[in-house]
Order: sequence, then C-alpha cells, then structure tokens
Amino acid sequence: MEQLKHECGVAMIRLLKPQEYYEKKYGTIAYGFNKLYLMMEKQHNRGQEGAGFAAVNLCTEPGSEYMFREKAEGKDAITEIFKRIGNGKLSDGNDDAQFSILNSQLLMGHLRYSTTGKSGLTYVHPFLRRNNWRAKNLCLCGNFNMTNIEEVFSFLTSQGQSPRIYSDSYITLELMGHRLDREVERLYEEAKARGLQGTDITLYIDNHVEMANVLRTTMTHFDGGYVMCGLTGSGEMFAVRDPWGIRPAFYYHDDEVMVLASERPVIQTTFNLDTDNIKELLPGQAIIVHKNGEICLEQIQEPKQNARCSFERIYFSRGSDRDIYSERKKLGQQLTPAIIKAINGDVTNTVFSYIPNTAEVAYYGMTDGVRQLNGDVRAEKVVWKDIKLRTFITDNSERNDLAAHVYDISYGSLKPYEDNLVIIDDSIVRGTTLKESIFKILDRLHPKKIVMVSSSPQIRYPDFYGIDMARLEELCAFRAAIELLKEKDGLHLIQDVYRKCKEEPCAENHVRKIYAPFTVEEINTKIVEMLRPEGMQTPIELVYQSIEGLHEACPNHPGDWYFTGRYPTPGGVRLVNRAFVNYVEKVLKLQLK
Repeated sequence: MEQLKHECGVAMIRLLKPQEYYEKKYGTIAYGFNKLYLMMEKQHNRGQEGAGFAAVNLCTEPGSEYMFREKAEGKDAITEIFKRIGNGKLSDGNDDAQFSILNSQLLMGHLRYSTTGKSGLTYVHPFLRRNNWRAKNLCLCGNFNMTNIEEVFSFLTSQGQSPRIYSDSYITLELMGHRLDREVERLYEEAKARGLQGTDITLYIDNHVEMANVLRTTMTHFDGGYVMCGLTGSGEMFAVRDPWGIRPAFYYHDDEVMVLASERPVIQTTFNLDTDNIKELLPGQAIIVHKNGEICLEQIQEPKQNARCSFERIYFSRGSDRDIYSERKKLGQQLTPAIIKAINGDVTNTVFSYIPNTAEVAYYGMTDGVRQLNGDVRAEKVVWKDIKLRTFITDNSERNDLAAHVYDISYGSLKPYEDNLVIIDDSIVRGTTLKESIFKILDRLHPKKIVMVSSSPQIRYPDFYGIDMARLEELCAFRAAIELLKEKDGLHLIQDVYRKCKEEPCAENHVRKIYAPFTVEEINTKIVEMLRPEGMQTPIELVYQSIEGLHEACPNHPGDWYFTGRYPTPGGVRLVNRAFVNYVEKVLKLQLK
C-alpha cells in the first residue's frame, strides 16, 4: 500500500526509586535512559521524520541545568539523539550535562510523522517553555492533531498573548503554559497566606502543583484526537487522552517505574511483562506522577462516544499486540466468501498471496478461511518489497519509473493464463502504488484474473485527528464517485453538496451524499477502470471489507470515519465540509453562482 504518514509515538518513564537502587540492581546509572531508547526504537513504525528526547533531574542545585531536551531529524534520529547524549556531545554545546541526564528521574521521548506538511527541527517534539521558576517550566510532546486550532489561537490572542508560531503544538504549549502559570501563582498566594517566605515558598509550590487543575482548564478548549504528554521542571509528569479515545495510550507501574507508550507490546517487550499487566489510559483520563512519586489517575473530561480508531487495528499499530493480531486475522478470514465468489469457486487454480508487509497477518486469516472451506490452499510469496521511493527525484516520469520498481515478483509462482491470483493488502488509499507498480508487475505473471483484496473498507474520507491520509481529491474511492456522478449528469448533486458545505459547515457531513447514489460494487468497478495501467489485459476485481465486517473484527474500536464519514467531533465534520469546498473551487474550479 501507499506509505501513510500517521500519528506519532510517545514514550515516558518515571523512575520511582533512588538512582543508587537501579545502579545496584541493574548495574548501570543509565537504566531509565536505556529503557527509553528501547521503547522509542520499538515504536519506530510510528515516526520516521524526526525524534525528540526530554528529561528532568530532580537532584540538581540552583545554577545547574535540570531540564534537558535533544531533537534530531530523519529516520536515524533516535540513534543520533542517544548517541549524542551517550558521547556527551549535546547539540546545545552543554557537554557537561551527560551525567545529569543519565541520572534523571523523568524521561520522555517522541517520534514524529508530520500531519501538517510542515517540516524542520522547529516542528519536532518535545516543545519547551522556559522560566526561572522550576514549576513554570513545561515540556510537551504528543500524538495529536487539533481540529479547532483557529479558535484556540483566537482565545489566546484575546487574552493578550502573541504565540510565535501558528501550529497546534506551539499553541497547545502556550495555552497549557498559561494555565500552569496561573496554578503556580495560586500556590504562591496560598504559601504567602500560610506565612511562608523565600525558598520555603518555592518548595511549597514545587510540592503542591496540581496538574489535574492545569489539564482541566486546558484540554476542554480542544477538539481533536490526542495523547498529550508532559514534564514540568518541578517534577510533575503527566499524559492525558482525548475524551473520544481516538488516539491510543497504555501504561504500567510498579514500585520501580511508571511507563507509558502509544502501543502495548512496546511496554511488554521492554519490561518483560504479560499482556494483562498493561493498562489502557481511558478516554478523557490522565495519569499523573507527582514530584514525590505518587501516581494517580484523574478524569480530566467526561468520556464521550467511543471513537477508538479502527485504522490503528488495521494498519498503524504493531501487529505483535495480542488483540490486534487476532483482529487482523479475522479481518482476512471474513473476506473468504467474497473471495470464493470472485474466483467462481476455483480454489484449485488460484494462488493466494499478500502485499508486504503490514497485510501479512490478514493474509494468514484469509488463507485459514479458505482452508476451512476447501481444505487446501496454494499460498505463495508473490510480491517482494525492495526499496522505498526516494524524494530527491523530482521529475514525475522518473519518479513513476522508480515507483514501478519498488516491488518485485516471484517469477514462476503461478501458471500463466491458468491460475487466478488473489492478493490482499490492508487498505487502498490513493491507488497510486497499484497503478504505477503492483498491477504492472503482477501482469507480467499473466494470471487468468487478479482479485485485489483490501482488509479495510473503501477509504472515502480524510482523517483530521493526526493521520496524513491524503486530501479528499486524492482518495481513489472519492475520485471514482465523482467520475460516476459526471457520467450520470450528477453535477447538480455536486453543486447541492457544495452549497450545503458552505452554508451549514458544522451541521453534518454533507460529503456523504456524494456516495449515496452508488453501491460499493459500482465504485469498485470505477476504481478498477481508473487504476488499470494502460495496455493491461488481465481482468481485475476488487474485494473490500464491509463496514459490518470491520466492526465484527474490531468490536472495541468503532471509530470508522475514514470509511463512513461519521466523524466523532464537530471539528472533524467542519473540516471535511471545508475540504469539499476547497476541492470544488480549486480542483473542479466551480463556483456557486
């Protein structure tokens, strides 16, 4: 499938024992540091554009640095960051900080995939807000995309603030930093009322910061999917999840550590734990570790409708998770009847395979399903993935030629003109890879018929909660629906939807009406017509997962807006309607008279 740039990954560790404990038990002062490295590497699938690291050392004296941050860009960013720290060669030139970092009690890591199109070290997490008061220092990172950042920006400027950068990351930092300032000032007045003076006031503030107050007065402003993680200079650590549960987070704690990550197997493998030891951070919930090591769960916002992301289960998260592995197998198995129908029941003369690599588990489910019906399956590794497309080639013709060679095939894996080929992928988004590469190379094997299977339903709508899943007009299902409307003189429907999107952008997802006149099969047929390479003669049929099949396989993750257009938040509805307006005006170049 096309490489999707998706939501980021987070990792946090809070050491709960004195540093000497870990040195004695594990033989190193860098126990937390090393474990964070492992957690980040095991989430490399979630971010390959950049990475960041932050730490807080609670044992430093005034005049010494206590809050550290290191960032790097590129697919090797994790290695670069930890190598710098390990060699004592930090990017800010503070080469004396190595010992203090390795002895830090609070550690946080982030892996980045851009969801905004903005690149550069400026946009790599974590983000740091500095102050001479330890408690006012705030470091943030997250797996998030906010859909109402314009409103939050207006709120901040109305309060007299002037954010330096217009991005959801920096605006979130400034808003939360503003609320943290108010919390510190509240404690300052409280300490004075108690008769405290000088450094006793500082100690009182550091020991009594209530991050739950800060989070409750911050996160209610946002619409979007998020897991927001942070550290304060005084030693507070926290992670908070959106009230719909759109973005995932898991945690574990014992008397030695509290750890949190975007994916459950990361914690299991790094700390040698069983699945049931790991807990899910629930929608609207925050886990907070105070300066004194006390751990608490706080309900920051009331949970809203369950919108846990189903595409996490299909594609994004590691397939090594116990439940995800089972769900992906079921997604493949459920497609068996439709596949058998597509090959007219001729299993004997059919080869089954998959597109590497994330569709492999669904492939096992698919072949299991066929075995249950037929008893035997001809399974072959037909497609091989060789290289990733490099962006330094800018000429379109050269890029297309290179894209056509990203994949290769096993020659002789099926009998030419006699065997059908059933090949499964986890999803079909733009269809570019199918048209420019997959279909072309499969045609060289001369199959009697190609049945292209998607373990997910048709992707009809963009994501606005942290996944860079193409613009509306790039989705092959949307383009197919528009072409069908043009053929059936449906310009009036396009104009009606455009008018509704402009006049009532927040009422409902009006774009769903674009698909209403057509069946899934009609759209499938048009997609094949659009994606078939010129000169290719082999018959092609598409088989997609059904919406009902998706929910049966992933019953606890009903967030299906990619496929149904049922966005869980008002911001998602508003943005999809805006996307359609932009499409009509900029691509179709139509204007409502």
